[in-house]
Amino acid sequence: MDLDIGYNFLNKNLLKVALTHTSFSHEKKEHIENNERLEFLGDAVLELVISKHIFTRFSELSEGELTKLRASIVCETSLAKKARQINIGQNILLGKGEELTGGRERDSILADAFEAIIGAIYIDSSDISKVEKFILTKMEDIINEKRKTFEMNDCKTYLQEIIQKNSTEPIKYTIINEEGPAHDKVFTVKVTHNDKELGIGQGKSKKDAEQLAAFKAIKLLEK
Repeated sequence: MDLDIGYNFLNKNLLKVALTHTSFSHEKKEHIENNERLEFLGDAVLELVISKHIFTRFSELSEGELTKLRASIVCETSLAKKARQINIGQNILLGKGEELTGGRERDSILADAFEAIIGAIYIDSSDISKVEKFILTKMEDIINEKRKTFEMNDCKTYLQEIIQKNSTEPIKYTIINEEGPAHDKVFTVKVTHNDKELGIGQGKSKKDAEQLAAFKAIKLLEK
């Protein structure tokens, strides 16, 4: 079994169950346990670990912002990506029907199996710290990526909040350059405050360029 988990199971059967899809167990005449119950547990453990991590790490975010960030981290697409990286698709036990219809590459099947492995590690180790290590090691890049994307989604508002703490002067966004044909333009925007340049951003739309300029301004002010 070529799985890059980074955890050695004491009970090897738990790992086998975590990798057993319902389609496989339903095709067998004898009773074979599938990964649905472990996936249920793993889902809860994953949310707890990610919630604790981002609560501690990103103290500047509100409850609503933390909820949105967590949702983007533990979404099906993110979990399926992690499942592929540890070779779950090559090792999962599938029924013939699922096998023939591309189940080994289906996001929903891969994401569920990833959560089932989390549940299995929790049961096998009886140690939340070991589960935390697995989750945060495997998902560190997703967390960083989603946090950066989350920041850039509403940087203009965040920059406004920072500036308003010390000034009533408005923030100005100015287009300083446009390049490319009408259907594929690239905009360059400068953001200023009190005639001082805070950041420059480029984007396929004015909005994207403004958000990137605001993002760079935030990074400058944080220094």
